[in-house]
Amino acid sequence: MSADSVFALDDFSIDFDGAPVLERLSLHIRRGETLALVGESGSGKSVSALGAMNLLPANANISGGRYLGDSDLSRLADNDWRGIRGNQVGFIFQEPTTSLNPLHTVAKQIGETLRLHQGVTGNAARKYARELLEQVRLPRADELLDAWPHQLSGGQRQRVMIAMAIANRPRLLIADEPTTALDVTVQQEILALLAELQERHGMAMLFITHDLNLVRRHADRVCVLYQGREQETGPVDEVFGRPRSAYTRLLLDAEPEGRPSAVADAAEGANQQLLDTRRLQVSFSRPKRLFSRRPAPFVAVHPLDLHLQRGETLGIVGESGSGKTTLALALLRLTRAKGEIDFAGERIDTLSGNALRKCRKRFQVVFQDPYGSLSPRLPVMDIVSEGLSFHYPELGKEEISRRVAATLREVGLPEDCAARYPHEFSGGQRQRIAVARAIILEPELVVLDEPTSALDRTVQKQLVELLRDLQSRRGLSYLFISHDLAVVRAMAHRVMVLKDGHVVEQGDCEQVLNAPRSDYTRALVEAAGLDATGT
Repeated sequence: MSADSVFALDDFSIDFDGAPVLERLSLHIRRGETLALVGESGSGKSVSALGAMNLLPANANISGGRYLGDSDLSRLADNDWRGIRGNQVGFIFQEPTTSLNPLHTVAKQIGETLRLHQGVTGNAARKYARELLEQVRLPRADELLDAWPHQLSGGQRQRVMIAMAIANRPRLLIADEPTTALDVTVQQEILALLAELQERHGMAMLFITHDLNLVRRHADRVCVLYQGREQETGPVDEVFGRPRSAYTRLLLDAEPEGRPSAVADAAEGANQQLLDTRRLQVSFSRPKRLFSRRPAPFVAVHPLDLHLQRGETLGIVGESGSGKTTLALALLRLTRAKGEIDFAGERIDTLSGNALRKCRKRFQVVFQDPYGSLSPRLPVMDIVSEGLSFHYPELGKEEISRRVAATLREVGLPEDCAARYPHEFSGGQRQRIAVARAIILEPELVVLDEPTSALDRTVQKQLVELLRDLQSRRGLSYLFISHDLAVVRAMAHRVMVLKDGHVVEQGDCEQVLNAPRSDYTRALVEAAGLDATGT
């Protein structure tokens, strides 16, 4: 271990009740350096970081060395860890929804870490919290200090997590998929910010990600893991330019490719239009302060018209907070909205009660955060079959089990996982469970809210191919929300670009991405590194 090493693992191994998940991993990170840990979901990336910081459950057995500077972390008592985690070591977790306390405002959550580790309270803590939000490029920082986590978009929540992680200027930052929920332009801003903080404070970073493009741009060295074993480690240019491992070559080749099949022509006399909205608008009231007038409502989605044909995919892209998810929730009747929503020739904006519940089996959703949308108290069998049991009460247990098994196979999961619980799966595996829950009802429309954001590239490619195959065979329509323009290009027939709740431009996917008309769309395309061939 070099003299300037901030963090190191030496023959580090983890098993759960005797089942190995990480075997003899050795690595070190120097001051100001970024080491990227890459590999498929379930390869041991996240568990290695959690194990190093003593954050695994009691049935985890840990062996080998783990060091923070000159400190041997394996010798720390439980009380000593409180001075390490959140202070000398900052964390950015993969799923901000489950990491933020839903009962506390943003100001209180950032203030808590400042109080515990720096003794900063009151107005001083609030001022510093506002400065942190501004550092991570959150607009309206004063307003967001008093917001609750559920009022923020996925990207906004992730940036709050980053602000909390850097609040105490840690020696080591463990960033577990830190840009998963962010659009491409903000990804570059956040990673540039982290690089600036590294240079200013000499902070080391363990960067866990499945996005190899980000590794190329922002990491100094890379360690490739497969099934808990190190495949190779070295400078990024060397490993990616001359990979020694067959698995590394597989990762490098696993970029989304191909295009969706053409939308089938409608039969004579058939209505090809599935979804049609007119002047759809979503607004939220703002809180009224004492002795002041109630402020004007916040308009999250300005009046827009949206059209979707049967068998078509409409990609919705834009920055975090641009209104993408809010628009989807309005279409699904999960948030209040003004305007007309016509689904398969029926006005659903006027439905309520049983009529709306019966209609819901015709449109399903896969949410951005698979862990937050899956009940931790139910096994996979119950999670996937819940919709069947509700909408088709006449089905027997044997038939339900058969359909669940077939659907799990379809999304690339083994049948024997039906008895397990969500916490036993990686982020990518949990997302596939969420996809299975959506498609088992054979809906006409599936809303996919960042469905690939938690997946490594190899699984992304498989999921894209699966979704296109399902669409081709069943005539499914997709509303595909994503910040990954490479995946959007592989999935969508048309694209709608949103900014601050306004439609900036829309049209054929190839036309919009190859020759964008607006400066904003052009900035998105350039940040994604797309060229005319789609790479």
